[in-house]
Amino acid sequence: MEEYAAILAAVLAVFGAYCALREARTLLRRLARRRTERLTNDCDACIMYVEGGACALPKRCGNEAERTIMKTPKSIFVCTECGAQSPKWLGRCPACGAWNSLAEEEPIPAADGASSRRPGGRQPESAVPIGELDGAECARTVTGIGEFDRVLGGGLVTGSVVLLAGEPGIGKSTLLMQLCGMLGAEKKLLYVSGEESRPQLKMRASRLGTEGEGIFLLTETDLDTILGEAERIRPDILIVDSIQTVSSDRSPSAPGSIAQVRECAGAIMQQAKADGTSVILVGHVNKEGGVAGPKVLEHMVDAVLYFEGDRSQSHRIIRAAKNRYGSTNEIGVFEMGNGGLRAVENPSEMLLAERPRDVSGSCAVCILEGTRPIIAEVQALVTPTSFPSPRRTANGIDTNRMFLLLAVLEKRLGLRFSSCDVYLNVIGGLRIDDPGADAAVALALISSMRDIVIPPDLIAMGEIGLSGEIRRISQAEQRAAEAARLGFSRIAMPKRGAAGTLPPGVERIPLGGIYDALTLLGGETRGAEE
Repeated sequence: MEEYAAILAAVLAVFGAYCALREARTLLRRLARRRTERLTNDCDACIMYVEGGACALPKRCGNEAERTIMKTPKSIFVCTECGAQSPKWLGRCPACGAWNSLAEEEPIPAADGASSRRPGGRQPESAVPIGELDGAECARTVTGIGEFDRVLGGGLVTGSVVLLAGEPGIGKSTLLMQLCGMLGAEKKLLYVSGEESRPQLKMRASRLGTEGEGIFLLTETDLDTILGEAERIRPDILIVDSIQTVSSDRSPSAPGSIAQVRECAGAIMQQAKADGTSVILVGHVNKEGGVAGPKVLEHMVDAVLYFEGDRSQSHRIIRAAKNRYGSTNEIGVFEMGNGGLRAVENPSEMLLAERPRDVSGSCAVCILEGTRPIIAEVQALVTPTSFPSPRRTANGIDTNRMFLLLAVLEKRLGLRFSSCDVYLNVIGGLRIDDPGADAAVALALISSMRDIVIPPDLIAMGEIGLSGEIRRISQAEQRAAEAARLGFSRIAMPKRGAAGTLPPGVERIPLGGIYDALTLLGGETRGAEE
């Protein structure tokens, strides 16, 4: 019996020690938590706890003055799409609804005064009547690169900020170095590089033959240094390659973060507007194809240009996603060579240079990119599949548009695409958004499924409706003239709204619906197939 009592006493002692240790740990945690909320009173007689900035124990210490607690700055989460802020991370932005777009960053400390937010301490401008403004302030600078000027709307506007975005190695730095060579003799340019050294820049300039007394090179990533050099040199054009490498001491975030990109771009834009300097910012592209950084960066600049293309191919395309001084429908076509980028004045001939002969599934189409008609080639491949879920792949054409055309062809013509894999491709890396290409896509699909070769001198254009009708298209005469210039002798186009006069030697084939398109290829009607 005494042994059991001894064992019980030992167990109770151990249990009591465990409870005491647990209570001590809880007490230490409470003390550590309260330590961050403590505030020492001026009388040093007591410790006050502050709630809402005021003393919670005024009767005990006799001090009713409001107190503030020195807390460590908390990080905030900023949406990369719309710039909305949230105190905690959320899977979906509550402002714009984008998923996984909140990125963590530290808050920017408040500036001491208005002068610190203005480059060079400039005074704020006053409003003036619009009639007193000088038209020379909105003058354009022709760069000498025709395709680049076409996308910009005629050249660089004085005081404008242009964002040039593209994948790494696509040719952004090469294009800008060639631009410096074209304007170095007449204008003063400052090329700021945060990714390359001076010998590397000199090597590229020598390879491209870039010369000029007005070209200044600066390898710097500090924002204040860049603005100081721009203030000293007073260039006509400022090029920053790239904006993700520039950082400012006013923001504690790392270079390339949302806060740094927004702060640096805003400061450069503010100085450019005040000095009348044209600015070109180079931006990286993320895996989704958009500009890396906050979406508000695209709202800040005046023009957003995307440099597109496959690095394994020689041609490149510049497309305007935003342009306050011109159209967003224009594109510029370039060809990459040993001597740099060469502007392609006639992209239709380049896109049709390697068009195959006597092969089914290929059809030519004339699309409009702004005011320029371009002849492109649409290729389709339809193959039977044994899998229950056929595959659908579209490159250069909206996938939903392909689904719509397949549904119309299957419903109206009875073609069984549901048991076949379908692949669509636009040659040359073009992206077709023009609904006038529906007829060419439908002919390519029918040609591939029936294994019927489309004549090489035939070109098709027209929009297809859900009922199978082929509707009229805009600027039909301009499209027909471009097709005739490239040697197409037969043009399949809608009956309504067709071109009134065609060049001599060109035959017009009217299309009222997709039944006419099937008959054009020598196919049968739906009743005969069933």
